Amino acid sequence: MLENKQTYCIEATHPCFAGHFPDNPIVPGVIILTFVQQQLLAWLPAYQINTLAQAKFLHPLRPGEDFSIQLKQSSSVKNIKFSCTRGTDVLATGSIMLQNLPGAKHE
Repeated sequence: MLENKQTYCIEATHPCFAGHFPDNPIVPGVIILTFVQQQLLAWLPAYQINTLAQAKFLHPLRPGEDFSIQLKQSSSVKNIKFSCTRGTDVLATGSIMLQNLPGAKHE
């Protein structure tokens, strides 16, 4: 099973916070998923995302907080599980189905 883990921080100056609860800012789920997508496609460039099969958001992420995204390939290369954590708190989990990128070399 292959894994990939990266750590990020979304600063308070990010434009998503302008309208996402100005008095109590939290990172929108779509922004977290964008980070998951970018990390996944950089890690496995011969594939593209076919389906976001599942996503569950368990805790909010605030501006300026460090968080990590861990990607794991299951028994199938095309099924990726992800988890987003802040310390010991699990912020989000889910799974993504991939498909071959046309013309790309696959291992």
